[in-house]
Amino acid sequence: MSYSAADLLAIAIVTVGIMLQAWGGLGFGLLAAPLLYLIDPAYVPGPILILGFSLSVLLVIRERSQLRWLGILPAALARIPGSWFGALLLVSIPAYSLSLLFGVTLLLAVLLSWRTYRVSKTPLSLMIGGFFSGLIGTATSVGGPPIALVYQEQNRIVARNELAAFFLIGTPASILMLALEGQVDWLSLELSLKVFPGVLLGFWLANRLDGRVQANSAKPLILAVCSASALMVLYKGVQGWLGA
Repeated sequence: MSYSAADLLAIAIVTVGIMLQAWGGLGFGLLAAPLLYLIDPAYVPGPILILGFSLSVLLVIRERSQLRWLGILPAALARIPGSWFGALLLVSIPAYSLSLLFGVTLLLAVLLSWRTYRVSKTPLSLMIGGFFSGLIGTATSVGGPPIALVYQEQNRIVARNELAAFFLIGTPASILMLALEGQVDWLSLELSLKVFPGVLLGFWLANRLDGRVQANSAKPLILAVCSASALMVLYKGVQGWLGA
């Protein structure tokens, strides 16, 4: 398999995004989706979801003895109908409308979480986070923030591992719904395979970072990534609205 300069740049982007998510629990979709889209729009959403799923496999294998599967079950089950709605929205309404709605809602949730409101991890909050993660993740490939907000008060290791388990169970639903709508094809698989070395390299770098950078809480990273995600999606929505 030959690699062009664009392919090597894509691998570098995947490496950094995977390293961020493997260390803190999220960030791959936020970083990789807009940058890979500029290289080739076919990277979004299918290959982004496939690569994120492959990272979840690696994390779950590594941390399998520490995972509590029943803890993430409400979120995983709720992601299935969310993914279905996300696929329908992707093909039925203007993308900018979804971006505006998601961006405003997420930014409001971040502001409330940062200043006044602490989100507790309960079966209900897991279901709500899982549903909207499926909806937004299927439609935009950036589905981490809704469920990550539920984990903002959790220990970083717990948040990272349980989010990985959630994506391991929930992401195939998004991929399946997109495939049924014709949004995942052989090109998606080819692009995913081409940049897969970035997943392995990013995972290895995250393991090295884990031993050097000690941090118990994932809240600062989660809220920072969610804020950036909200602003990025809002910007895309405004661009689409002005161009409509």
